[in-house]
Parts: sequence; structure tokens; C-alpha cells
Amino acid sequence: MKYRTIFLSDIHLGTPGCQADLLLDFLNGHDADSYYLVGDIVDAWRIRRKGFLWPQAHNDVVQAILAKAQKGAQIFLIPGNHDEFLRSYPGTHFGGIEVLRTADFTSHDGKRYLVTHGDQFDAVVTNARWLAHLGDRAYEFMLWLNTWVNRVRHVWGGQYWSLSKWAKHQVKQAVNFISEYENVLSAEARRGGYDGVICGHIHSAAIREINGISYVNTGDWVESCTAVAERDDGRLVLLDWERSTRERRHRLRRIRRARTKTLEKV
Repeated sequence: MKYRTIFLSDIHLGTPGCQADLLLDFLNGHDADSYYLVGDIVDAWRIRRKGFLWPQAHNDVVQAILAKAQKGAQIFLIPGNHDEFLRSYPGTHFGGIEVLRTADFTSHDGKRYLVTHGDQFDAVVTNARWLAHLGDRAYEFMLWLNTWVNRVRHVWGGQYWSLSKWAKHQVKQAVNFISEYENVLSAEARRGGYDGVICGHIHSAAIREINGISYVNTGDWVESCTAVAERDDGRLVLLDWERSTRERRHRLRRIRRARTKTLEKV
């Protein structure tokens, strides 16, 4: 599938929760003229805390991105809070990837978007970094627990289920935080004269209008495995690769069962 632009964020390479295999599958099946990596591509927080974790699949993701740059795609990296060390190198190019603090993106239909990771507008990250790190550890524990929950569900034939995503939509404080975050980012885009904002950070994918401003969150590649893509007409769409993969596998299982039944009848 070919798009004008693809936006990815919150991959968290270097962590056990990174869905590198799914991302590699996505990159192999999708091409674009430009890519925006909207922060938290590498999780330096986790690496500093627990040491270097870099499976082959994580290296394959990096190589796939670099290969796209070598083939002529423009790739821009806007660092987030987990890879904030890269913010010291704005304008730097490596392997065909350009580092930017924020980006000004204009879609094919003429709309201007502020592209930013979004942690700068998270009061917890900016004003209480110790609490942000504590929350990061709690989130990591929830992902670990989620792995065991899904192993049990798999034994009983259940589909993948995200415990952390469920918690975000059930806990009132989390729902309120997400809503406030969306409002703050939309207001910032309006102040800057933009038509919309494209961000990440909170691992909650969305494309919606907020008081006349397009709020676009790319989601993540830990829980939901989502990306945002610009079509030829300039329209931005949300790509849910985890759901697409699940539906594709379900269709293949149905086809196999149908073939098996046909062979049994023969």
C-alpha cells in the first residue's frame, strides 16, 4: 500500500513490550514518500534503568526504516521524552533521517499541522519527572501482566486483549487526563495558526475535531499498533495494524476450516 506520508510514534525499541514483528510486517507492506517518527522511537529510560535489550527484530525495524531512506523517502524524527537525548541534535542527519524538535507539515489539501511528540504539554512529565518515571514502571508491570493474561486467553481460544488500554478507558482519572491532553494540544495548534496537530505520547490513537482543530494521535506500537497515513487527496486516516492482522488471520482460519470440511466430504 502506498501513501504520501506515514506517521509513527511510541515504538519503544529496547523494551519487551515493543511489537517489533508487527511493525516490521507493517513497514514491509506500506510505503510512503515521507515518514514522520513522532517520538519515543527508542526507549532510553528503560535501557538506562534495566540495561540494553535489543533483539534481532528491533534491529530489523531500524534497518527497514533506513532502507526506506536509502530508497529516497524523506524521514523526519521528532524526539519524545523517552528518547529526549536526541533533542540536543536538531538539524542533524544520520542515515538519511533528519532530527527536528517539532515539524510543520502541510497535507496535500493545504492543511497545516503542528507535529510534536506532545510530552511538553503533559504536566506530569514537565513538572514531576519522578512521578512520570514511577508511572512508566507501573505501565511496564501492566504490560508484563498483560502478556500472561493473553497467554491464558490464547489457551482458551480468546483474541488478544490489552489490559492497559482497557484500564485507560475505565479509570476516570485516565479518561480525564486524555481529554485534557487532547484539548491542550488542540489549543496549542490554534495559537500557532495551524489547522491541526499530530502527536503521540499517550498511546491513545485518535483522529477527531476539537473546536475546529484536527487532533491526530498516532497511537503506539506497544498496545494498539497503529499509524496515521496521508492519502493522495490529503486526508489523514488511522491504520489499526493489530486489528487488521487479527482479522486477516481470522479469515485465513475460516478458509482453512472450510477447505478441511470440503476435503472431509470428498
